[in-house]
Amino acid sequence: MTEGKAGYRPTPEDLRAAYGKRVPDLIAPGLKVLFCGINPSLYSAAVGHHFGRPGNRFWPTLHAAGFTGRRLSPHEEQELLAAGYGITNVVSRATATAAELSNEEMIRGGRTVVAKVRRHSPAVLAVLGVTAYRVAWNRPKAVAGRQPESIGPTRLWVLPNPSGLNAHYMLGDLARLFRELRDATDG
Repeated sequence: MTEGKAGYRPTPEDLRAAYGKRVPDLIAPGLKVLFCGINPSLYSAAVGHHFGRPGNRFWPTLHAAGFTGRRLSPHEEQELLAAGYGITNVVSRATATAAELSNEEMIRGGRTVVAKVRRHSPAVLAVLGVTAYRVAWNRPKAVAGRQPESIGPTRLWVLPNPSGLNAHYMLGDLARLFRELRDATDG
């Protein structure tokens, strides 16, 4: 396994071995936006990068929304830090699908993310998944967009999850919603 290298494709054995692994946070103090996924996929854990699956729409959406000057690949994720962006997850362990996570695990993960936000003080925490936000932050009626509450000075924003499994949103729709965040934060 050559985890973390550009072009690396995990084998079925690598994917099985990735179950429960973690992908380290991409985080630093004072970020413009801390993007918060639900949890890493087995593919992401196997390659060691956030949103690592080739079909994941996170990277093309960031570019289309103007967060990056070009489309980055998962193995270039460190470039986000220099631009003022980071990535974490509600739950850090990798699973085949987010449906494997219990509500209790999501709630605990939400508390962990709040602690990270308090420690690192990003301007915005953008949770990528409306249902995940509803569960982890106990906001059952939340909708996509800016949220009325905050974590200290950190504003909360909810966006659709860019996973290819989220067929409700086409790439153009995702880019438009992500661009609203970028425009609201001068991203």
